[in-house]
Amino acid sequence: MIRTAALIAALSLTAAPALAQSAGTLTVTFETGADTGAVMFGLYDAATYDGGQPIRGARLDVAAGQRTATFDGLVAGEYAIRAFHDVNGDGQMNRNPFGMPTEPFAFSNNAVGNMGPASWDRARFVVEGATVQMISIR
Repeated sequence: MIRTAALIAALSLTAAPALAQSAGTLTVTFETGADTGAVMFGLYDAATYDGGQPIRGARLDVAAGQRTATFDGLVAGEYAIRAFHDVNGDGQMNRNPFGMPTEPFAFSNNAVGNMGPASWDRARFVVEGATVQMISIR
């Protein structure tokens, strides 16, 4: 029984550094064209990028000067960001009658889509340790 407890303790001590190395921190900073409303964005993995729920999300109050968000404890891997600037503060991305966005939007890596959102391949980036993304929403 004591040997089992000692073995479990030894394994947990050797596993802890490996777990700590796999965790990453992502800091995202947005550059906006207006100082009103809020930037709303989601962090996605490959499985959720094309229509699933974000892994994490945030709302930055641009009118109050917020431009940066940080996500701690991310598993090392590939992620992408979808964001829009809710200029009028109504909590949703406004669209014209044809379904085209009327508020600014952007993707990680400042990727641009072709007749739609940026593809996963263009927007994806790797989180390993401390990672930074700077995104322009215009």
